[in-house]
Amino acid sequence: MTSKDQSLPKLLVILGPTASGKSDLAIQLAQKLNGEIISADSRQVYQGMDIGTGKVPKDSQYSILKAEYYSNGIRHHLLDIVDPTQYFSVAQYQALALKTIKDIQKKGKLPILCGGTGLYLSAIIEGWQFPHILPNTKLRQELEKLSIERLFQKLKELDPKRATTIDKNNKRRIIRALEILSQNKTITPLKKIPPKWDILILGIKKDKEELKKLILERLEKRLEKGMIEEVKKLKEKGVSSQHLEDFGLEYRWLNRYLENKITLLEMKKELYRDICHYAKRQMIWFKKIPHVHWVSNDEEAIKLASDFLSN
Repeated sequence: MTSKDQSLPKLLVILGPTASGKSDLAIQLAQKLNGEIISADSRQVYQGMDIGTGKVPKDSQYSILKAEYYSNGIRHHLLDIVDPTQYFSVAQYQALALKTIKDIQKKGKLPILCGGTGLYLSAIIEGWQFPHILPNTKLRQELEKLSIERLFQKLKELDPKRATTIDKNNKRRIIRALEILSQNKTITPLKKIPPKWDILILGIKKDKEELKKLILERLEKRLEKGMIEEVKKLKEKGVSSQHLEDFGLEYRWLNRYLENKITLLEMKKELYRDICHYAKRQMIWFKKIPHVHWVSNDEEAIKLASDFLSN
């Protein structure tokens, strides 16, 4: 999806499966090409979810600018913007990301959209238009009483297509999907209006076995850095077990371990297995995004991005 019109504002996108090295590459490119990074990660938006989501470490020298997030001297956007007890939708993300892209372009800098949440990436790249459906408190209360299995079954019956892409363990997202369906015929975006950008999409390509090794190494490091303690703190701050289930793999399995539902070894094995499955699902989504330039190393990515910016 690279535009031929060089007068259009530029956008660089970096995507790839979990543990593939997206953040490091994005920082390298931002340093070389005068860029700022916009996170496209559905969990890194939440405060206090740092180790489990692989959030880049915040630079200590910029601590006076509490509202701004710098890592390796590079400004990062859409990190730590939501309280973990609150719901945050893809439509809310899209609105913030589009504004941020425009603001960075106005400064004469290169916006670099980087992440692994396919839904977020596609919403920006393809210009999805979402139905404006207000919350239905009464319906939500009724749906909350149902088991997650029953909710997912209802979604499969009403919108089989959406059921194939949603996290079937995320109760909040399933309830929101059913809420939209109650007022609309479908939760598929009404239409797509591709944004007017000169855009380059870089995808990080990894061999399956290499990626599994990277996932395992990263998981061990995160556990050593205190990922279990991070989940304990979230629970102490009032984040419910259901919310932790909704936040995905790491938080789901660590929460089950902390509630003594599984052993430490079971938690590690199940978490590793699920992260590998998640990486496969990510690649299935990414392969549907048109015009991705797949790269196997940083040098290849840097050359493509430099050429893109100089043209």
